Amino acid sequence: MIGWLQGRLAEPWQQANRCGALLICQGVGYEVQLTLRQWQRLPEVGSDLGLHVHHSIRDDGWTLYGFLARQERDLFRELVAVSGVGPQMALGLLGALEVPDLVRAIVHADLRSLCLAPGVGKRTAERLSVELRQRLQERFAGLVDPLEEEEVAGAEAPCREEVQITLVALGYEPLEIHRALRAVAAAGIEGSASADDWIRESLRWLSRAVA
Repeated sequence: MIGWLQGRLAEPWQQANRCGALLICQGVGYEVQLTLRQWQRLPEVGSDLGLHVHHSIRDDGWTLYGFLARQERDLFRELVAVSGVGPQMALGLLGALEVPDLVRAIVHADLRSLCLAPGVGKRTAERLSVELRQRLQERFAGLVDPLEEEEVAGAEAPCREEVQITLVALGYEPLEIHRALRAVAAAGIEGSASADDWIRESLRWLSRAVA
């Protein structure tokens, strides 16, 4: 697997909504896709360029995605692991928001900011927040407001994930769900409570909060 390329920038390229660069490394040319922001910041042709690379292997071919910072590549890999988020959408997210802003938008369920990326709708933005919130808090702890990193006491991780997915399916936004879980925990729900108990109590709190 290719994880890093360093060579000479031979040619920036753009095809429809995709952009990238041809990088010459020891006589071999590699076509690497980039985010629009990175493409716009490329140095002059002939300059030395090093890229962290995500190497995607599929039946229809191999594709290289390049990133100027390792942190960007790591976040790209987290994004494409979410159901319904492909490489082009992940590049769009990284092109629309800088890494710190994107991490905070996902963790804080800032759906409006996430929907700035091409192809990202409300449902996808919600899924990103539900599925990645905890993982990104752990992996990118320095980019997240410590106040927002507070876990929901009493709810084990598998139970919490099931509750979040169920409430999202019922139409609630991730930020509403997080507040409901915190309120239910603060009310003293039993530590052994099942996912159904958490869902029932969360729905009661949400119905009162909306009323």
